[in-house]
Amino acid sequence: MATNRRRMSLREGKVFINGNKVLDAVKFEVVFTPDVSESRALGERGLSRRWLGRDVTGTITEYKSTPWIKDAIKQYESTGATPEFVIQGIQDDANSDYYESNGSDVVTCEGCVLTGDLPLMSLDSEGDLVQDEVEFGAYGIV
Repeated sequence: MATNRRRMSLREGKVFINGNKVLDAVKFEVVFTPDVSESRALGERGLSRRWLGRDVTGTITEYKSTPWIKDAIKQYESTGATPEFVIQGIQDDANSDYYESNGSDVVTCEGCVLTGDLPLMSLDSEGDLVQDEVEFGAYGIV
């Protein structure tokens, strides 16, 4: 029996957009935020809560290595159709207790639409390497 706990490392994993690996991913996060209704009735001291819906959002930070963001913008500019993506994160620290018990932790977000500011060009005389941080909202998760 092992003495040390083998917690999952945030460094082990990969990110895919429409099945293409994000080669230089630095950070990836997906958040599920429930839309919670709260109510109280006479004679009750506490609140009753119920989920009425939810929102799924996320962020990808990557070293710029492909023009996928510009391609999505060009697609929108030429067609007027909102580009949608399937974005998947896989956490696969094979040396963790989690992996030993459950295998890879996978989240697939469908109907992803890019939100917020989308970087087209970054120049900085004090800068180092170009990193893009892209936010998205998802219609559903698998």
